[in-house]
Amino acid sequence: MTQENSAIVRRFAEEVITQGQTERTVEFVWEDVVEQVPLPGQGPGLEGVKDIIRAFRTGFPDLVFSVLEQIAEGEKVVSRFEWAGTHQGEFFGVPPTGRQVRVWGVVIDRLEKGRIKDTRILMDTMGLMTQLGVIPSPGA
Repeated sequence: MTQENSAIVRRFAEEVITQGQTERTVEFVWEDVVEQVPLPGQGPGLEGVKDIIRAFRTGFPDLVFSVLEQIAEGEKVVSRFEWAGTHQGEFFGVPPTGRQVRVWGVVIDRLEKGRIKDTRILMDTMGLMTQLGVIPSPGA
């Protein structure tokens, strides 16, 4: 079960996030999924997840989401990830900068019957905003 859950999370990252197949989110995520740490403006459930993925893909159309490491136990999968992309569209109110970014994070997913039931994403948002030039880098 733990290896199956890890594979499901990896497929979600590759097929939905990196490849942008947002319409397939329902194959990996329950309608009433709970985001324990929602991003600003993120709505509830499956539609909230899809909206956030669209926002990332709009802001960074070349986004590549890579799972670097995973630990799975029972129904939970912890993934250390990194995503990279070029800021080519508006993202959370920030106009396109053309800057390339690389952002790290950790996500904890709990699966039920092969789909994500709740999730908690912890991401270096401060680093992202610094790379976009929204927040001045230390010593600048």
